[in-house]
Amino acid sequence: MIRRSSSTRPLPPTTPGTARPPLSPSWFAAVMGTGIVANAAATLPRSLPGLGTAATVVWAGAALLLLVLAVRCLRDRALRTHAADPVIAQFFGAPPMALLTVGAGTLLLGRKVIGFDAALDVDRVLWSLGTVLGLATACAVPYLMITRHRFAPDAAFGGWLMPIVPPMVSAATGALLVPHTPPGQLRLALLLGCYAMLGLGLVAALLVLTMLYGRLVHHDAPTGAMVPTVWIGLGALGQAVTALAALATAAPSALPALYARGAEALALLGGVLVWGFALLWLALATALTARTIRAGLPFAPTWWSFIFPFGALVTATSTLAARTDSALFVWPAVVFYALLVLAWIVVAGRSLRHATTRTAPSAPRELSNSRG
Repeated sequence: MIRRSSSTRPLPPTTPGTARPPLSPSWFAAVMGTGIVANAAATLPRSLPGLGTAATVVWAGAALLLLVLAVRCLRDRALRTHAADPVIAQFFGAPPMALLTVGAGTLLLGRKVIGFDAALDVDRVLWSLGTVLGLATACAVPYLMITRHRFAPDAAFGGWLMPIVPPMVSAATGALLVPHTPPGQLRLALLLGCYAMLGLGLVAALLVLTMLYGRLVHHDAPTGAMVPTVWIGLGALGQAVTALAALATAAPSALPALYARGAEALALLGGVLVWGFALLWLALATALTARTIRAGLPFAPTWWSFIFPFGALVTATSTLAARTDSALFVWPAVVFYALLVLAWIVVAGRSLRHATTRTAPSAPRELSNSRG
């Protein structure tokens, strides 16, 4: 008999004067979302005056937020508590992706502020930390799901993608470091390692997307704070396209010409195929979200699941536009980015309101209630 996950039981209410609850790792999605708003601006096929400056300011905000959340998280020392929760454990993927996103932004945008050499050093450190943590999460969380956690038949949700997507983000952001790595075996190892991490994340993401689609079809439609997590599937697909393009750009500096041309072909043809599937997932996620908004969509940290995944679609579309110069990708990239900025303003505003009033429910409780 399958036992229902412990995450389906409501958490006890927090009363004034009680100890502050540990910070959920899901809040690092705010760094991811803010960071990708900045990074996506640097990849757009069309730009506007002042956009680069605005993107740099947003990157600086993401870096500051990462520092604040990291300090708070280290003070809480709640790793084991979070690991024991079947829902919260899924969001262990958020901190490494936050590190990777801010690191990439440092190289793309921060070099204008701190200089190229310093930006490169910072990116190397953040990429290394994020990659190690991401690989550990991609292995540890599925192991916990298999050996410790128990789930109901309808337990699958978009958050299951969070632990396995970080290696894909490492692949996309690591490609930026390939040209700045000493030529020879070290550069080759970095490029091939990024391709291996892309394969790790993409295949695992497709497995989870299959389970998620089965849950959506065979059980009641998700409600409440569970709905935004459906968008995480869009992020996995967008990161795959972005990583293929970034690695193809870096390939000529490390691979023989024959394989570099193959990487170019894979980035274009494979990228367009995955991009098409991403649009299907976008339509599905949009329809489910619109349905939930009509019924009432309560605020929770999962609202940040709208931002980073949609930002990944922007970078994916921009990379295809750069390779083809096709209007099929150029103008959708610009329109998608405008929508991304609007969504970020809304979610960031609600998050600031939550931070100042502390009246919004926590993500775990909202997810529990939406599944109950």
